[in-house]
Amino acid sequence: MQLERNVSRLSRFADQSGMQHRRFRLRCRAETSHLGVSLTDPIPRRGRPRKLPSLALTAGLPVLRSGLHEQAAERLRDMIVRGDLAPGAPLVEVELSAALGISRTPVREALKLLAQHGLVELRQNRSPCVRAMRPDEIRELFEALGGLERLAAELAAIRITTSELRRLRDLQDEIEREHEVGRREAYFIANRTIHRTIVLAARNAPLAEMHAALLSRAEQVRYFALRLEDRWEQSIAEHREILDALAARDAARAGELLAEHVGHTADVVASAFPESSRTAPSAA
Repeated sequence: MQLERNVSRLSRFADQSGMQHRRFRLRCRAETSHLGVSLTDPIPRRGRPRKLPSLALTAGLPVLRSGLHEQAAERLRDMIVRGDLAPGAPLVEVELSAALGISRTPVREALKLLAQHGLVELRQNRSPCVRAMRPDEIRELFEALGGLERLAAELAAIRITTSELRRLRDLQDEIEREHEVGRREAYFIANRTIHRTIVLAARNAPLAEMHAALLSRAEQVRYFALRLEDRWEQSIAEHREILDALAARDAARAGELLAEHVGHTADVVASAFPESSRTAPSAA
């Protein structure tokens, strides 16, 4: 009996203590809320703080790997390739940050990144500008690109799969349809996919990496070439011959045709500008 009374007293004491403790914590929190701290918060430990895990990781969410400046660079790259930002046009940070809805810092970093890719020219004490399409530089660029794509076509003729060949035939049909209705944007995307599919079919990672490094500058020239109707029609016929050579597993023929195709584009675009020109007209 005495034991039961003792247990009952201890239970009431614990309940009272717990209630008092909660009241104390609430009073402290109210009195110190204006300070931005709480007297009931745990005292921080001395020494190096423990490294907390990433919130994205603990929540099971993907970690974003693309920075704001990289997203801005991609947007500006598309505008340059399509001629919305004309070759030679000044790139004013204030105007670009307002247009993109971001601060000037990521815009500045984006312009530096595009300069590394050969699309922007940085100038001392002046605003950067869109790099002009100069005939000698176009020929040099496509000379390198043609060499890479020749090798890619030779390897692809040996290593390409049936599904990849089917994919190329579908893309060939697509570019012919887009040409008939005059949809340059859709044609450009399909044409880019054709070239990239051939390179990837070569099954050579270093080759694919080098090819990707040249694409940004080359795409600006290729998009401009679509303004030239004769070249557009000629390009479709050349693509058809390249596809036939790949389907026949004729490595030498496929490599030769693709290298000539790349060279023709460079010659046509380069001839559209005087050799002495420093700035090309807008491709818009």
